[in-house]
Amino acid sequence: MRLWAASARSADWDVFCTLDGFGSFTEGADWGGYWGRQGPELLEHRAGLLEPDQLMIFGATTFREVAEIMSAGTDPNALDTWNQHLLRKPAVVVSSTLQSTLGWPDARILRGDAAMIVQRLKAESAVPLRSQASLSLNWSLLAAGLIDRIQVTIFPVISGHTGTSPILRGAGDLDLELLESRTLDGHIQELVYRPTPHR
Repeated sequence: MRLWAASARSADWDVFCTLDGFGSFTEGADWGGYWGRQGPELLEHRAGLLEPDQLMIFGATTFREVAEIMSAGTDPNALDTWNQHLLRKPAVVVSSTLQSTLGWPDARILRGDAAMIVQRLKAESAVPLRSQASLSLNWSLLAAGLIDRIQVTIFPVISGHTGTSPILRGAGDLDLELLESRTLDGHIQELVYRPTPHR
C-alpha cells in the first residue's frame, strides 16, 4: 500500500545498496550495473518515479559520475528510461570545487553550506527535491533534519569482499517509520522511511 506521495518542498534521498549496505563496489569487480539483478519491474518503476517534475540535488562526486554518462557521447536511447528521465531533469550540484556543469543541459552549481542551500531550495522550489546517492551530502542533510523520506532499493547480493561506499556509515542515529515497501522482479526490495533523529 502506498502511504505517501512526494509533494512540493519535500526532499527525498534515493539510494541503491546491497543487502549488506554497500552502495558500490571496487574497480574490477564483475557485478555490473544494478549488481546484475535488475528486471523489467524495477526499470518500469524507476521510470515512473523520475517522470514527474522534480529538482535533482547532487553532491559533486555523484554529479560527476552521472554527467559522465551524458558527456561521454553515449546514445541516450541506449540508456534505461529512468536514466533518460534523470538526465533531463533540472539539477543543483552543491560543490566548492566543481568548475562546470559538465554538459548537463539544465544544471547549476551552488557553493556554500549544503544544509542552508537545501533549506532555501525547499522553501523556494515549486517541485519536490530528490537526491540520488550523494552519500556525504545526504548524511549532512539528515543531520540537519532536511530529508523527509529515505528511499532505499536493496539488491539481493552480499558484497563483503568487493563492496564500497557503505550508504549509512555517516548517517548518525535515526528512528525510521516505514511508509512503504514493495518487491520488484521477485527479489529486489524497495523500502521508504521517514527519518527522525534518535533521542
